[in-house]
Amino acid sequence: MAYRLLIHSAKQVVFVAKNGEKVLVGDGQKVAIMESEGIDGISIVIDKEGNIKEIGEDTEMQKKYSPEEFDQTIDATGLCILPGLVDGHTHPVWDGDRVHEFAMKLAGATYMDVHKAGGGINFTVERTKAATEEQLFTSFRERLDRMLAAGTTLVECKSGYGLNLETELKMLRVIERAKHDLPIDVSSTYCGAHSVPKGYTASEATDDIINVQIPHLKALIDGGELSVDNIDVFCEKGVFDVDQSRKILVAGKKIGLNINFHGEELNLLNSAQMGAEIGAMAISHLEEVSDDGIDAMAKAGCVATILPTTAYILRLKQPPVRKMIERGVPVALGTDFNPNAFCLSLPLVMHLACVNLHMTMDEALIGATLNAAASLGKATTHGSIEVGKVGDFVILDAPRWEHLIYQMAGHDHIIKYVVKNGKIVKERK
Repeated sequence: MAYRLLIHSAKQVVFVAKNGEKVLVGDGQKVAIMESEGIDGISIVIDKEGNIKEIGEDTEMQKKYSPEEFDQTIDATGLCILPGLVDGHTHPVWDGDRVHEFAMKLAGATYMDVHKAGGGINFTVERTKAATEEQLFTSFRERLDRMLAAGTTLVECKSGYGLNLETELKMLRVIERAKHDLPIDVSSTYCGAHSVPKGYTASEATDDIINVQIPHLKALIDGGELSVDNIDVFCEKGVFDVDQSRKILVAGKKIGLNINFHGEELNLLNSAQMGAEIGAMAISHLEEVSDDGIDAMAKAGCVATILPTTAYILRLKQPPVRKMIERGVPVALGTDFNPNAFCLSLPLVMHLACVNLHMTMDEALIGATLNAAASLGKATTHGSIEVGKVGDFVILDAPRWEHLIYQMAGHDHIIKYVVKNGKIVKERK
């Protein structure tokens, strides 16, 4: 066949952006849409490589292409087409759930209370160290499959439940395997500075990461054994301070990794200014960010990756998203999927962002598509429906695209197809 996929007769195509924008900010966050009113419908042609070749009215496409030229065809009569969703922040490789900690949080325990009691990250670290690589991949694959069913076609995946070289590399190998074996795009993040390992001071852990772990990681990347995209640090009071975080992040940047880290979650440390200064591509959380930090991020073009599930589950102060948008910071969204915030659904995250963070539905969709792609350096290929970009789509059985957000936790009902690189990977029968 000459082409991989033809989608025809669509009621609505949500481009998100249609002029090659790499990010959308401020008042410019209005999604671009093509409606079928007055025409037969809308068609999208995906080429043999899985990229978008052409978008147009059915009648025009029928003159150019024959149905026999396509591997697959989707009749999208009455359906809405959106770009594949992009999850900008997840921790999906681990063993051992923390359901018992949920009761502690409901009783009033803070994140750091749980951490000091031996729970939190360190609880998961012990179980992840003990798990085999195959065990980790099995659970990871199932989680990614559930994300895919909820419309996510590109996801950022972190290590960070090892805290030593051996286990961090085990997690990164699991993530690397998913890049090759599973029908979802993965942006991998080395997060060896997720917590201070037992028996170490933060200073000792910093030295180990910079002088042992990162050089070893570089050798594996240079040798083609791993492909790692980003470096992350949990910059927080009682974990890694601003100076230690800066040293680790700069060391990662020197070996070619994008800076994409946790900042200003529980305490204001001015890590946003530090991240802007060293060229961070994105900073996550930002519940406690200051006005000066917001301005620094806006000036640097640093993406704010907002995680509505975290503030919701931990009952934290909501991040000042409206202020970020008004001051020109690009805002992306992520599920923050991890044992503390067990959420695999970006549609639910978009709903929370609208209700709790006062984002518009347009802003939420942009945050879960183009801006999330920008946070991962992938906005030239992902995040919008434009000629030349990857053929990733979420196709809704709904009269308007907004139903994906409006129908809280209803994605399993309204998502009819998920398409990855022009191939149908999920179909609701």
